[in-house]
Amino acid sequence: MSKAIEDAVREKYGAIGASSLSNEHAGVRGVAEAFGYTAEELASIPAEANMGLSCGNPTATANLRPGEVVVDLGSGGGLDVFLAARKVGPTGRAIGIDMTPEMLARARASAERQGLSNVEFLESTIDRLPLPDASVDCVISNCVINLAPDKQAVLREIARVLKPGGRVAVSDIALRKPLPPEIGNDLLAYVGCIAGAIPIEDYVAGLKAAGFTAVEVVDTRRDLNAYAKVENQAGCCSPPADSSAPRLPVVSGSCCSNESGTAVHGGLAELLRKYDVNEFASSVQVFAVKP
Repeated sequence: MSKAIEDAVREKYGAIGASSLSNEHAGVRGVAEAFGYTAEELASIPAEANMGLSCGNPTATANLRPGEVVVDLGSGGGLDVFLAARKVGPTGRAIGIDMTPEMLARARASAERQGLSNVEFLESTIDRLPLPDASVDCVISNCVINLAPDKQAVLREIARVLKPGGRVAVSDIALRKPLPPEIGNDLLAYVGCIAGAIPIEDYVAGLKAAGFTAVEVVDTRRDLNAYAKVENQAGCCSPPADSSAPRLPVVSGSCCSNESGTAVHGGLAELLRKYDVNEFASSVQVFAVKP
């Protein structure tokens, strides 16, 4: 099953990476702002870096400092990498890790146009990081660890590459209680960041098992019913720009679609019409320190 999940994630997010979705779409900007990005932050990055895939803003809580090395797991179009690069400055380094060629091509093209010398994007899955031991000051990620079939391997890799005293500042999805089988066993629900999520207490236990201290997993109480609420919005864990907006179906012609019109969340939207996913899952902020 893990190979099927990895292939599905690569295919579906590759389609988003190859799409025209960008920060120029008002709805996509609204998604990012709803999860904590400021208008100034979004204006400072390449438009193509934001595709409405966030469930938080890890750079806002990572306390990045000039000269640090920061790694973004599942960096996509580079939104958080570009923001991190500004914070660590020319003496620091911001590295994005992604397994999707289309996302990497998009991010690298944006970095080249910006002329950034402190940014790098590497192709890899996040459970096998192409980085030396104890080489990183901070690891961030945004709604991606829930997509990894072997989450404990990811947490061990994070611990391996962090320097002593290095820290974790991750935005992700975790479970408040077990999912109904219809969602938990659905592959598109996994790709959509829901079915792969683990309980909050398991997230805490996993970080501690990987050797971390000062572990916190904070429930942000964000609305996760975006797929069934917002028409023509793409992305994993994207909230509506206006939480009071009426529910609208995700349609196959949305900007979340590939060229053939197959929506990433087409099947998931049908499930979310039956369930309030907020009963089961939550957007969380994850913090931890390597001793």
